[in-house]
Formats: sequence, C-alpha cells, structure tokens
Amino acid sequence: MNRSAIVSRIKEIGIIPVVRAKSSEIALRAVEAIAEGGIPIVEITMTVPGAIPTIEKVAAKYGADVVLGAGTVLDQETARSCILAGAQFVVSPTLDPNTIAACHRYGVAVIPGALTPTEILAAWTAGADCVKVFPANAVGGPGYLRSISAPLPQIELIPTGGVNLDTAAEFIRAGAVALGIGSDLVDTRLLKDGRDNVITERARMFLDKVRQARSSGG
Repeated sequence: MNRSAIVSRIKEIGIIPVVRAKSSEIALRAVEAIAEGGIPIVEITMTVPGAIPTIEKVAAKYGADVVLGAGTVLDQETARSCILAGAQFVVSPTLDPNTIAACHRYGVAVIPGALTPTEILAAWTAGADCVKVFPANAVGGPGYLRSISAPLPQIELIPTGGVNLDTAAEFIRAGAVALGIGSDLVDTRLLKDGRDNVITERARMFLDKVRQARSSGG
C-alpha cells in the first residue's frame, strides 16, 4: 500500500487506536482485540518495551489486513527503524522536519504533532500527510479544533487527547478527518484482567460514533 492509499484508509476508517502498554504481550493482545472490533488500523508507540520487535510481529501476523503505525517517534533514525520493521505510517507528538523527510524517502505516511495554528501550518508546509493536534483536550477539545479548521480548512487534522465516546462525534463534526484514541479505547487494565472483549466492543462503538457523525453532516 502506497503513502496515498495509507492516508486514504486512515481517513476512511476515521480512527487510529494508540497502543501504549507495559509489555509486548499486552500490546499484541490489544491489536488483536482492536482488529476483532473492526478497526484495521493500529499505532504501536515507542513507549512499549520492545516496540520495534512488536511492530515486526504485528506486520508478520496481519500483513495487509492491518494498517500498522509507529507512534511517539521523535527522530529520523527511529522512524527508519520502525519503517524497516513494517510500519506504514509514523506519528509524532511534535514536529521534526527530518522525521518527515525520512518518511517521504521511504514512501510512508507521516503525522507529526502540533498544537498552535503556527505549528500546525508549519507541519503541513513541511509535508505532513495529516497533522496530529495534541493534546487536544488541554486547549478546548472540539471547540478548539473547530476554531483551527475555520481558517485552515485545507489541513487535515487528527485530534488526540480527550477523544472518548462522549466527544468522538463532536470532534468529527468539528472537522477531524480521523481520531487518535488512546486509553479510552485501548485500556490496558482491561487486558490485564483478561477482558479483551471490552476493548473489542469499544472499537465497534467508536466506529459507530464516527459513522453517525459523518452521516449527520459531520
């Protein structure tokens, strides 16, 4: 899948589940639960112990069935390692032009993080495929995203932070092309308790929220 197709798939589904876990085993179970719930996209963050080998395992198991991303990538060297392990998109909490350039060289999608209008425009101008608005909940949530979208409608925004079942639809209606969702979907405490099915059900619920928001004019 090429870079354009990866971005299109992310926008089509509208959800990027963010997997942060204290072990590779828990992360792998999270991926399975998410996929079972109908979301064929996952972001494995570099905060997971053995994150790059975990990416390799997910890529080997799911292949083209899951669009696989690497998250919390802070530099071009880490981006390269993730891409070689099988990552098809790279997400950062911050803006690093060298990381964007590295992703372009390898033909994978890149979603840097930004917060202010100046940062968001700088990320887009540097070649971001989408811009991760983070932490969205700290600056007003959907209202802030709506305010950003109005003067910058050409920039494709993915809010992360504060996206939950109560706010998901509102973020979509505010202009988000997709949603980055962490612990409100991928709650590792549930996995530790063996309640993987709850994450699967939450995945289905988030998909319904996105579909409903879009069908209602979001």
